[in-house]
Amino acid sequence: MGKLGYIIRCIAHMDYSALFDTVKQVHKLSGKPRAAILADIVSCGFKYGAGYKDYLLCEFYNLNSEQRATFVTRGINNSLVKLLNDSSYYHILDNKTEFYTMFGEYLHRKWLNFAKCSKSEFIDFMQEFDEIICKPDDLCCGEGVDKLKKADFNTLDDMYDELKKRQISIVEEVVKQHPDMSRINPESVNTIRVYTILSEGRANTVYACIRMGNSDRPVDNINAGGMYSPIDMETGRIAFPACDKQRNVYEKHPRSGCVIKGYQIPYWEELMQMCREAALKLPQLGYIGWDVAIAEDGPLFIEANNMPGHDAFPQMPLQAPDKIGFLPTLRQYVKGI
Repeated sequence: MGKLGYIIRCIAHMDYSALFDTVKQVHKLSGKPRAAILADIVSCGFKYGAGYKDYLLCEFYNLNSEQRATFVTRGINNSLVKLLNDSSYYHILDNKTEFYTMFGEYLHRKWLNFAKCSKSEFIDFMQEFDEIICKPDDLCCGEGVDKLKKADFNTLDDMYDELKKRQISIVEEVVKQHPDMSRINPESVNTIRVYTILSEGRANTVYACIRMGNSDRPVDNINAGGMYSPIDMETGRIAFPACDKQRNVYEKHPRSGCVIKGYQIPYWEELMQMCREAALKLPQLGYIGWDVAIAEDGPLFIEANNMPGHDAFPQMPLQAPDKIGFLPTLRQYVKGI
Protein backbone atom coordinates (compact mmCIF):
# COMPACT_ATOMS: atom_id res chain seq x y z
CA MET A 1 0.00 0.00 0.00
CA GLY A 2 3.04 2.26 0.40
CA LYS A 3 3.65 2.98 -3.29
CA LEU A 4 -0.05 2.99 -4.13
CA GLY A 5 -0.77 5.31 -1.22
CA TYR A 6 1.95 7.68 -2.39
CA ILE A 7 0.46 7.77 -5.90
CA ILE A 8 -3.04 8.40 -4.54
CA ARG A 9 -1.75 11.31 -2.45
CA CYS A 10 0.01 12.75 -5.49
CA ILE A 11 -3.19 12.55 -7.54
CA ALA A 12 -5.19 14.20 -4.76
CA HIS A 13 -2.79 17.13 -4.36
CA MET A 14 -1.58 17.52 -7.93
CA ASP A 15 -1.40 20.95 -9.56
CA TYR A 16 -3.34 20.04 -12.68
CA SER A 17 -2.72 23.40 -14.31
CA ALA A 18 1.05 22.78 -14.06
CA LEU A 19 0.56 19.22 -15.32
CA PHE A 20 -1.19 20.38 -18.48
CA ASP A 21 1.39 23.14 -18.94
CA THR A 22 4.07 20.41 -18.85
CA VAL A 23 2.17 18.46 -21.51
CA LYS A 24 2.13 21.61 -23.62
CA GLN A 25 5.89 22.15 -23.19
CA VAL A 26 6.74 18.53 -24.03
CA HIS A 27 4.51 18.72 -27.10
CA LYS A 28 6.47 21.73 -28.36
CA LEU A 29 9.79 20.04 -27.66
CA SER A 30 9.01 16.60 -29.03
CA GLY A 31 6.17 17.04 -31.50
CA LYS A 32 4.38 14.07 -29.92
CA PRO A 33 0.57 14.15 -29.55
CA ARG A 34 -0.61 15.72 -26.30
CA ALA A 35 -2.89 12.81 -25.41
CA ALA A 36 0.03 10.38 -25.78
CA ILE A 37 2.25 12.60 -23.66
CA LEU A 38 -0.34 12.82 -20.89
CA ALA A 39 -0.83 9.05 -20.93
CA ASP A 40 2.94 8.53 -20.78
CA ILE A 41 3.33 10.94 -17.84
CA VAL A 42 0.64 9.04 -15.93
CA SER A 43 2.29 5.72 -16.80
CA CYS A 44 5.68 6.96 -15.59
CA GLY A 45 4.09 8.04 -12.34
CA PHE A 46 2.83 4.53 -11.66
CA LYS A 47 5.84 2.64 -13.01
CA TYR A 48 8.79 4.82 -11.92
CA GLY A 49 7.37 7.17 -9.29
CA ALA A 50 8.09 10.08 -11.64
CA GLY A 51 6.24 13.35 -11.27
CA TYR A 52 5.48 15.53 -14.27
CA LYS A 53 8.43 17.77 -13.31
CA ASP A 54 10.72 14.72 -13.42
CA TYR A 55 9.28 13.87 -16.82
CA LEU A 56 10.15 17.30 -18.23
CA LEU A 57 13.47 18.04 -16.49
CA CYS A 58 14.94 14.60 -17.19
CA GLU A 59 13.36 14.38 -20.65
CA PHE A 60 11.64 11.05 -20.03
CA TYR A 61 9.99 11.52 -23.42
CA ASN A 62 13.41 10.79 -24.99
CA LEU A 63 14.16 7.73 -22.84
CA ASN A 64 13.29 4.07 -23.20
CA SER A 65 12.01 1.96 -20.31
CA GLU A 66 15.45 0.63 -19.34
CA GLN A 67 16.89 4.15 -19.17
CA ARG A 68 13.92 5.52 -17.22
CA ALA A 69 14.41 2.83 -14.59
CA THR A 70 17.85 4.26 -13.72
CA PHE A 71 16.57 7.68 -12.67
CA VAL A 72 15.97 8.86 -9.11
CA THR A 73 12.44 10.20 -9.32
CA ARG A 74 10.38 11.95 -6.70
CA GLY A 75 8.78 8.67 -5.66
CA ILE A 76 12.09 6.82 -5.39
CA ASN A 77 13.62 9.66 -3.38
CA ASN A 78 10.68 9.59 -0.99
CA SER A 79 11.10 5.81 -0.62
CA LEU A 80 14.78 6.30 0.18
CA VAL A 81 13.93 8.84 2.86
CA LYS A 82 11.34 6.52 4.37
CA LEU A 83 13.80 3.61 4.32
CA LEU A 84 16.74 5.40 5.94
CA ASN A 85 15.29 8.17 8.09
CA ASP A 86 13.38 7.87 11.38
CA SER A 87 10.73 10.59 11.19
CA SER A 88 10.69 11.05 14.97
CA TYR A 89 14.10 12.74 14.59
CA TYR A 90 13.12 15.12 11.78
CA HIS A 91 12.66 17.97 14.23
CA ILE A 92 16.41 18.18 14.82
CA LEU A 93 17.00 19.32 11.26
CA ASP A 94 13.64 21.00 10.65
CA ASN A 95 14.00 23.31 13.62
CA LYS A 96 16.94 25.66 13.08
CA THR A 97 17.41 26.32 16.79
CA GLU A 98 17.78 22.60 17.47
CA PHE A 99 20.09 22.15 14.49
CA TYR A 100 22.30 25.06 15.54
CA THR A 101 22.51 23.67 19.05
CA MET A 102 23.37 20.10 18.07
CA PHE A 103 25.86 21.00 15.33
CA GLY A 104 27.24 24.17 16.87
CA GLU A 105 30.85 23.07 16.46
CA TYR A 106 30.44 23.21 12.69
CA LEU A 107 28.74 26.62 12.41
CA HIS A 108 31.79 28.87 12.93
CA ARG A 109 29.69 32.00 13.33
CA LYS A 110 27.82 33.77 16.11
CA TRP A 111 24.06 33.41 16.36
CA LEU A 112 21.22 34.33 18.67
CA ASN A 113 18.03 32.49 19.55
CA PHE A 114 15.92 35.53 18.74
CA ALA A 115 12.62 33.84 19.56
CA LYS A 116 13.66 33.59 23.21
CA CYS A 117 16.01 36.53 23.67
CA SER A 118 15.13 39.84 25.32
CA LYS A 119 15.40 43.18 23.58
CA SER A 120 18.48 44.03 25.60
CA GLU A 121 20.14 40.74 24.59
CA PHE A 122 19.43 41.54 20.95
CA ILE A 123 20.86 45.03 21.30
CA ASP A 124 23.99 43.62 22.93
CA PHE A 125 24.37 41.09 20.10
CA MET A 126 24.07 43.82 17.46
CA GLN A 127 26.88 45.92 18.88
CA GLU A 128 29.33 43.70 17.00
CA PHE A 129 27.60 43.64 13.62
CA ASP A 130 26.46 46.09 10.95
CA GLU A 131 24.28 43.52 9.22
CA ILE A 132 22.76 40.13 10.04
CA ILE A 133 21.00 37.19 8.43
CA CYS A 134 17.56 36.52 9.88
CA LYS A 135 15.71 33.22 9.55
CA PRO A 136 12.36 31.76 10.57
CA ASP A 137 12.63 28.50 12.46
CA ASP A 138 11.04 25.90 10.23
CA LEU A 139 10.58 27.15 6.67
CA CYS A 140 12.58 25.70 3.78
CA CYS A 141 13.87 26.53 0.29
CA GLY A 142 15.25 29.84 1.51
CA GLU A 143 11.75 31.12 2.32
CA GLY A 144 11.75 33.95 4.85
CA VAL A 145 15.56 34.29 4.90
CA ASP A 146 16.79 37.86 4.57
CA LYS A 147 19.82 40.06 5.15
CA LEU A 148 19.14 43.20 7.21
CA LYS A 149 21.44 46.17 7.74
CA LYS A 150 21.48 48.02 11.02
CA ALA A 151 21.80 51.32 9.14
CA ASP A 152 18.39 50.80 7.51
CA PHE A 153 16.64 51.25 10.87
CA ASN A 154 16.37 54.38 12.99
CA THR A 155 17.12 52.44 16.15
CA LEU A 156 17.85 48.89 17.25
CA ASP A 157 14.45 48.99 18.98
CA ASP A 158 12.86 49.44 15.54
CA MET A 159 14.95 46.61 14.13
CA TYR A 160 13.94 44.33 17.01
CA ASP A 161 10.24 45.15 16.45
CA GLU A 162 10.53 44.40 12.72
CA LEU A 163 12.12 41.01 13.41
CA LYS A 164 9.35 40.18 15.88
CA LYS A 165 6.79 41.19 13.28
CA ARG A 166 8.39 38.74 10.82
CA GLN A 167 8.35 35.98 13.44
CA ILE A 168 12.09 35.48 13.12
CA SER A 169 13.66 32.78 15.29
CA ILE A 170 17.36 33.02 14.44
CA VAL A 171 19.61 36.02 13.84
CA GLU A 172 23.20 35.33 12.93
CA GLU A 173 26.47 36.73 11.77
CA VAL A 174 26.73 37.11 8.00
CA VAL A 175 28.99 34.43 6.53
CA LYS A 176 32.02 35.93 4.83
CA GLN A 177 32.59 33.37 2.13
CA HIS A 178 35.94 32.41 0.67
CA PRO A 179 37.05 34.77 -2.15
CA ASP A 180 37.02 31.85 -4.58
CA MET A 181 33.35 31.24 -3.78
CA SER A 182 32.50 34.93 -3.94
CA ARG A 183 33.99 35.21 -7.43
CA ILE A 184 31.27 32.87 -8.71
CA ASN A 185 28.54 35.22 -7.49
CA PRO A 186 29.23 37.83 -4.81
CA GLU A 187 25.51 38.57 -4.26
CA SER A 188 24.80 35.30 -2.44
CA VAL A 189 26.53 32.75 -0.26
CA ASN A 190 27.04 29.97 -2.80
CA THR A 191 26.66 26.72 -0.92
CA ILE A 192 27.62 23.12 -1.55
CA ARG A 193 24.82 20.56 -1.11
CA VAL A 194 26.43 17.33 0.09
CA TYR A 195 24.43 14.09 0.27
CA THR A 196 25.44 11.56 2.90
CA ILE A 197 24.20 8.00 3.31
CA LEU A 198 24.96 5.80 6.31
CA SER A 199 25.73 2.22 5.33
CA GLU A 200 27.00 -0.51 7.65
CA GLY A 201 27.99 2.08 10.26
CA ARG A 202 29.97 4.16 7.79
CA ALA A 203 29.12 7.66 6.57
CA ASN A 204 29.47 8.03 2.80
CA THR A 205 29.48 11.25 0.80
CA VAL A 206 27.67 10.04 -2.31
CA TYR A 207 27.08 13.26 -4.27
CA ALA A 208 27.65 17.00 -4.13
CA CYS A 209 26.62 20.00 -6.18
CA ILE A 210 27.18 23.71 -5.95
CA ARG A 211 24.17 26.00 -5.72
CA MET A 212 24.59 29.55 -6.96
CA GLY A 213 22.31 32.52 -6.52
CA ASN A 214 21.00 34.35 -9.57
CA SER A 215 18.70 37.01 -8.14
CA ASP A 216 18.70 40.01 -5.83
CA ARG A 217 17.96 37.77 -2.84
CA PRO A 218 20.86 36.54 -0.65
CA VAL A 219 19.94 32.88 -1.19
CA ASP A 220 21.13 30.27 -3.69
CA ASN A 221 18.31 27.75 -3.52
CA ILE A 222 17.28 26.43 -6.93
CA ASN A 223 13.63 26.80 -5.91
CA ALA A 224 14.26 30.51 -5.29
CA GLY A 225 15.75 31.43 -8.66
CA GLY A 226 19.17 29.86 -8.24
CA MET A 227 21.09 27.35 -10.34
CA TYR A 228 23.19 24.28 -9.64
CA SER A 229 25.99 22.18 -11.06
CA PRO A 230 27.35 18.75 -10.04
CA ILE A 231 30.86 18.55 -8.58
CA ASP A 232 33.43 15.86 -9.29
CA MET A 233 33.65 13.97 -5.99
CA GLU A 234 37.32 13.10 -6.44
CA THR A 235 38.73 16.50 -7.37
CA GLY A 236 36.23 19.03 -6.02
CA ARG A 237 35.99 20.72 -9.42
CA ILE A 238 32.66 21.74 -10.90
CA ALA A 239 31.89 19.07 -13.46
CA PHE A 240 29.30 20.72 -15.74
CA PRO A 241 27.85 24.09 -16.70
CA ALA A 242 25.00 25.17 -14.42
CA CYS A 243 21.28 24.52 -14.91
CA ASP A 244 18.20 26.06 -13.35
CA LYS A 245 14.68 24.69 -12.96
CA GLN A 246 13.59 26.40 -16.16
CA ARG A 247 16.08 24.15 -17.99
CA ASN A 248 18.38 27.04 -18.85
CA VAL A 249 22.08 26.20 -19.18
CA TYR A 250 24.84 28.59 -18.09
CA GLU A 251 28.44 28.20 -19.22
CA LYS A 252 29.26 31.38 -17.29
CA HIS A 253 27.49 32.90 -14.32
CA PRO A 254 25.23 35.62 -15.78
CA ARG A 255 26.03 38.08 -12.97
CA SER A 256 29.76 37.61 -12.56
CA GLY A 257 30.90 36.15 -15.88
CA CYS A 258 32.72 33.38 -14.00
CA VAL A 259 33.28 30.25 -16.11
CA ILE A 260 31.55 27.48 -14.16
CA LYS A 261 32.82 24.13 -15.47
CA GLY A 262 36.21 23.21 -14.04
CA TYR A 263 36.08 25.74 -11.20
CA GLN A 264 37.87 24.42 -8.10
CA ILE A 265 35.98 24.39 -4.80
CA PRO A 266 38.34 25.31 -1.92
CA TYR A 267 38.77 23.10 1.18
CA TRP A 268 37.24 20.13 -0.65
CA GLU A 269 38.67 17.34 1.53
CA GLU A 270 37.85 19.25 4.73
CA LEU A 271 34.29 19.75 3.49
CA MET A 272 33.80 16.05 2.80
CA GLN A 273 35.26 15.05 6.16
CA MET A 274 33.05 17.50 8.05
CA CYS A 275 29.89 16.09 6.47
CA ARG A 276 30.89 12.50 7.23
CA GLU A 277 31.63 13.36 10.86
CA ALA A 278 28.34 15.20 11.28
CA ALA A 279 26.34 12.36 9.71
CA LEU A 280 27.62 9.97 12.37
CA LYS A 281 26.32 12.29 15.12
CA LEU A 282 22.75 11.61 13.98
CA PRO A 283 22.58 7.93 12.91
CA GLN A 284 18.78 7.91 13.12
CA LEU A 285 18.78 9.91 9.87
CA GLY A 286 20.76 7.87 7.37
CA TYR A 287 20.10 10.11 4.37
CA ILE A 288 20.85 13.82 4.77
CA GLY A 289 21.49 16.75 2.48
CA TRP A 290 23.97 19.18 4.10
CA ASP A 291 24.22 22.78 2.94
CA VAL A 292 27.79 23.95 3.38
CA ALA A 293 29.35 27.38 2.91
CA ILE A 294 33.08 27.88 2.48
CA ALA A 295 34.63 30.68 4.55
CA GLU A 296 38.21 31.90 4.34
CA ASP A 297 39.25 29.48 7.09
CA GLY A 298 37.23 26.46 5.97
CA PRO A 299 33.75 24.91 5.55
CA LEU A 300 30.74 25.53 7.82
CA PHE A 301 27.13 24.41 7.95
CA ILE A 302 24.23 26.59 6.89
CA GLU A 303 21.56 23.93 7.44
CA ALA A 304 20.69 20.30 6.76
CA ASN A 305 17.71 18.50 5.25
CA ASN A 306 16.04 15.24 6.19
CA MET A 307 14.42 15.07 2.75
CA PRO A 308 17.22 15.99 0.33
CA GLY A 309 15.90 17.16 -2.99
CA HIS A 310 16.36 14.70 -5.85
CA ASP A 311 16.05 17.51 -8.41
CA ALA A 312 19.70 18.46 -7.84
CA PHE A 313 21.02 15.04 -8.88
CA PRO A 314 23.01 14.93 -12.15
CA GLN A 315 20.11 13.72 -14.26
CA MET A 316 19.28 16.54 -16.66
CA PRO A 317 20.34 15.74 -20.27
CA LEU A 318 23.45 17.93 -20.07
CA GLN A 319 24.60 16.01 -16.98
CA ALA A 320 23.57 12.52 -18.14
CA PRO A 321 24.56 12.35 -21.82
CA ASP A 322 24.54 8.55 -21.65
CA LYS A 323 20.88 8.74 -20.53
CA ILE A 324 21.66 6.86 -17.30
CA GLY A 325 20.30 8.35 -14.08
CA PHE A 326 21.73 8.43 -10.57
CA LEU A 327 19.93 5.39 -9.14
CA PRO A 328 22.74 2.90 -9.89
CA THR A 329 25.10 5.04 -7.81
CA LEU A 330 22.70 5.08 -4.86
CA ARG A 331 22.27 1.32 -5.08
CA GLN A 332 25.95 0.91 -4.30
CA TYR A 333 25.11 2.11 -0.77
CA VAL A 334 21.46 1.13 -0.27
CA LYS A 335 19.80 -2.21 -0.93
CA GLY A 336 16.12 -2.47 -1.69
CA ILE A 337 15.55 0.69 -3.71
